[in-house]
Amino acid sequence: MSSNDSRRVSSRLVLAVVALSACVGAPPQPGAQASSARPNNPPRQTVQPTTNTWPIKQVANPPAPFKDIDQREQPSPALVSVIQNLGQSFRGKVGIAVRRVGADWTVAYNGNALFPQQSVSKLWVSMTFLDAVDRGKIRLADSTTITKKDLTLFHQPSAAMVGSSGWTTTYSDLMRRAMTQSDNTANDTLLRAVGGPDAVRGYLARRHIANIRFGPGERLLQSTTAGLDWRQDYSIGRNFYAARAALPMSVRQKALDNYLASPPDGAAPASIVQALAKLKEGDMLSSASARVLMNFMEEAKTGPQRIKGGVPHSWTYMHKTGTGQDLPPRSTGFNDVGIMTAPDGTSYAVAVMIGSTTVSIPERWQLMQAVSRAVVANHEKR
Repeated sequence: MSSNDSRRVSSRLVLAVVALSACVGAPPQPGAQASSARPNNPPRQTVQPTTNTWPIKQVANPPAPFKDIDQREQPSPALVSVIQNLGQSFRGKVGIAVRRVGADWTVAYNGNALFPQQSVSKLWVSMTFLDAVDRGKIRLADSTTITKKDLTLFHQPSAAMVGSSGWTTTYSDLMRRAMTQSDNTANDTLLRAVGGPDAVRGYLARRHIANIRFGPGERLLQSTTAGLDWRQDYSIGRNFYAARAALPMSVRQKALDNYLASPPDGAAPASIVQALAKLKEGDMLSSASARVLMNFMEEAKTGPQRIKGGVPHSWTYMHKTGTGQDLPPRSTGFNDVGIMTAPDGTSYAVAVMIGSTTVSIPERWQLMQAVSRAVVANHEKR
């Protein structure tokens, strides 16, 4: 991309957010989605604010309960217009969704299309595990031992802890690593403990969350996407990268095309923000378990320049990122989803999912930050 092209892309993103700040009654643009429906979901009962019965020492700085609002409220036409413009101006396949927590509206661009989640799917693993905790099936304080045969690939800082006799730790520690560091081995260990992919799918179905797929686990997902059959020695050092690089380019391109055409971990941005809103509202987990998960999300170290980069310091942002494989010039699965909360307690669930693009990482950051700034501008116009 030339420097002139980069400046034009940046200018469009900046102008889109400025338009929201200046626009009070702009009409919705064709293609943008503003919905008040809750498909496949029973009517939500009003959730009362949580009392201070949860031990503070176990959850540092728990996020405030959501602020319930008038159910008749609708999104501003200006926000609909800006989300549409941001989606249309981005060079790549992108999905954007914004949902007001406590309300019945969602504004989206490509909101119902399925995008690769990558590590965003760690959210559902942790929720499924905490749901099992709520049902008395397992405890966060329980311990497990990880051995070399349990290691995965890509980002797994916990692998350094696994010696010849393995490494024993608690599920609470593993969930913190999975959610704050996006540790793949920690996440797959939680997944095995809770019953595997079918348990996650069953949990989402019970909670009436449609259009969120859950893949076969990190090792099979990533090896198939690369065009490889998984071997456990790929978890060691750079073995996976070497095997992938040795494949003919045609094999790698076909495998990646197949993955993007129908991602086994695909999810609709509108469904993700619905689930995040329900988490904040208290409809996904018990109050105690929801606080545990949201606290981990607020501690997340990944993606500081994604959506979080456009969130003011006076707001809070709890989130989970996801990043897929690159096959230059293509990058895939560049995502950030989370909950933005204003100083007055109003929250918005936000998802930006870039399925495939050839633009630079800073340009992807610009898009994501433009979305969070648009949410802030819309809130301040109320």
